Amino acid sequence: MTKRISAATGLILGAGILALIIGLVLGGGAAVQALADPGEIVRWGLPTAKFVMNFSMATAIGTLVFAAFAISADNPLLEKALSLATFGSALWAVSAVFNLLFTYLSVTGSAFSNSESFGQSVWLFATQIELGISLSINLAIALGLSMLIPAIRGLTATAIMAAIGLGALIPLALIGHAAGTANHSMAVNSIGLHLVAVVIWVGGLIALFVIRGENIEQAAAHAKRYSTLALVAFLLVVVSGVGSAAIRITKIEDIFSAYGLLLGIKVAALALLGVLGAIYRRRLLNNIATTAKALYKLVAVEFAIMGTAIGMATALARTAPPVTDQEIVVTPAQILTGEPLPPELTFETLFTQWKPDLLWLVICVGAIWFYLAGVRRLRKRGDSWPIARTISWITGLLTLIYVTSGALNAYQEYLFSMHMIGHMILAMGIPVLLVPGAPVTLLLRATEKRKDESRGVREWVLWAVQTKYAQFISHPLIAAVLFASSLVTFYFTPLFAWATHEHIGHEWMVVHFLITGYLFAQALIGIDPGPNRLSYPIRLLLLIGTMAFHAFFGLSLMDGNGLLLADWYGAMGRTWGEAPIDDQHTGGAIAWGIGELPTAALTIIVSMQWFKADTREQRRTDRASDRSGNQDVEAYNEMLAKLAARESRANAQGNTDREKQN
Repeated sequence: MTKRISAATGLILGAGILALIIGLVLGGGAAVQALADPGEIVRWGLPTAKFVMNFSMATAIGTLVFAAFAISADNPLLEKALSLATFGSALWAVSAVFNLLFTYLSVTGSAFSNSESFGQSVWLFATQIELGISLSINLAIALGLSMLIPAIRGLTATAIMAAIGLGALIPLALIGHAAGTANHSMAVNSIGLHLVAVVIWVGGLIALFVIRGENIEQAAAHAKRYSTLALVAFLLVVVSGVGSAAIRITKIEDIFSAYGLLLGIKVAALALLGVLGAIYRRRLLNNIATTAKALYKLVAVEFAIMGTAIGMATALARTAPPVTDQEIVVTPAQILTGEPLPPELTFETLFTQWKPDLLWLVICVGAIWFYLAGVRRLRKRGDSWPIARTISWITGLLTLIYVTSGALNAYQEYLFSMHMIGHMILAMGIPVLLVPGAPVTLLLRATEKRKDESRGVREWVLWAVQTKYAQFISHPLIAAVLFASSLVTFYFTPLFAWATHEHIGHEWMVVHFLITGYLFAQALIGIDPGPNRLSYPIRLLLLIGTMAFHAFFGLSLMDGNGLLLADWYGAMGRTWGEAPIDDQHTGGAIAWGIGELPTAALTIIVSMQWFKADTREQRRTDRASDRSGNQDVEAYNEMLAKLAARESRANAQGNTDREKQN
């Protein structure tokens, strides 16, 4: 295993360092800076440290993801995978220290010193400055993983470590190259998706090569599972790469700049990897027993190309984009949001103004594709799936695309009323469409259960819905409390300001309201398996009570005189539309009134389910009666006859007693 680690590390680092040097020379990333030049050591040391950090992050995180997805808990290869992840996280932590230090020296232009004041300055940078804080968080997670991974056992702990590792990519995306451009959200999402895809792709391949066993069948299974991960990662790399390039390459002539040249080399390397991956997937995996040597030779070639791509990407991050003529910020809206004020909101602009959110576009398109693939698989084997469920699921996701990328997203930063429409649709409209789609039921029916005790998508979804935490938050009463209390918790606490000012806060808001709305709708009308549901009358009462809470919230906004986030909505400098306080009152009316449609829909669905349940119960009772030869009916009639006779005797005795008294 040590020889394999050395071989993989040598190939990737060797090719990557060479590509990094070439990229820095061509792009000028290591050229002397005009102001506060930090020196040659820092100019070359910073990209080198960042390259090693990127490689080690991929090794650690990608190995953990691969192990959680491809290896069974009782397989000795899991222990090898965790050892490889430990090596990667330790190297990650060391390189992250150098990356943090070199970044400080590069930003400040100061020289390294062992003085107390220098240490205090570095500490201030690491704990008080946004760039330093992000790098410190990444470093802290690397240190934590290097200490925790050796102590863990089992797939659940491995998956948790993988999730923590993926979380370390978030601060890097927030400070990534061009994350401060006008289209900040597109830049951050593109970099984030790119980082996730690359670490899974590269790290998974390293794990497949290093920890492979001698069992041919097992090796074939692991290779096929990695191939699935690699295909998804490759598609994410393509999509995120297009999104990132669209921000920086705005003119045809930009392609011929130094930045465009490095980008072209990186794209060529990734395209070549895609071609090799297709060969690997279609030919070698079909007969891995006789092509194992050819497979691992191909993997060695992929390592060299991957190192080249990572090296070019690191050099690209140190190269100035061709767009240098930045627009002068002069309006309040540009100061607050970084983008110009959109045109006046009209009926036409509701369909012409778009602000794409790449993250949710990828999620929605992927969810539609996988859902349709599941339905197609069922039909190919002769099973049926209701078309109404498919239509409901697709409609819900298309609505989500419009909310997160359409006019609602384009105007929600400037008009509270548009923000509230989006919020209500996220929490109340979209879940009512998604829940009847029964995605978990489709997944369980369309995918095969693994036989080697490893966990694929099917097994991980089952594990997730069966955890005590999931059962707790999905309980109807808890789901209703979360759904109702989220309004007050969000709008009357600093969470609203965080979600408005910060991109990561906005994405959290979308996730939160989707989940709380989905859990509430699932508790009322869900088809997928879940905890014991309440009776239908109680469901209707729960729905009415929760919607009444929404109505009171809307009324409080309509009657309130204080402007929420006055330093944001009240400072946009809009020359069109309602005044901010009037727009907030409109938002309150929307919160009150827009809930009527989902409430009516939920009421109708619950009532229909109630009627169908009663009908099914009646049919079941009738069938049971038919099987018993109507003995239950005869017994029932006999019981009625006995009651009637008893009542007749009681009446007769009463009449006799009255006659005696008279």
